[in-house]
Order: sequence, then C-alpha cells, then structure tokens
Amino acid sequence: MKRVRVVVEGRVQGVFFRSTCATLARQRGLGGFVRNLPNGGVEAAFEGIDDDVDALVAWCGVGPDHARVERVDVLPEEVRGDRDFRITG
Repeated sequence: MKRVRVVVEGRVQGVFFRSTCATLARQRGLGGFVRNLPNGGVEAAFEGIDDDVDALVAWCGVGPDHARVERVDVLPEEVRGDRDFRITG
C-alpha cells in the first residue's frame, strides 16, 4: 500500500480530467481525491495497492483525449486509510 500526491500542469481543466481520473481510480479501488487548482492545474492523491497507484500516476502524464499535460510532480505521502475517491474543488 502507498499514497502519492500528484500535481499536473498544462491544459488539464475543462477537458474532463477530474471525472476521468475519478472513474479510473474508483475502478482500481483507490482512495483519495482530485481537484482543480486556481493556477489551472489539477491536484490528486491516490492511495491503494502500489501497481494501481502507479497506473494512475502514469495516466496523469497523458490525461484524457483533449488534455495537454506539460508536467507532473509526484510526492510520496503517508498512507491515511482513504477508501473512497472523491472529486473536490
């Protein structure tokens, strides 16, 4: 089990990034959140089985069809026991 926080920059708002991310995270049974940032980026936290977390981090580097991801920062965090994945902000 692990948890990471990612910050994604580029054209990632208004392209269904959050909803697609949430769908994929829920399909893999991950906990955490995804939200828009005031600077136009997206922030997410993924918690769960290592391979599933890694798969979502990799997806963030591409995003949905109309996204243009320019940068992804990944920061490890302590596992918190999150079981649900939610869209905030």
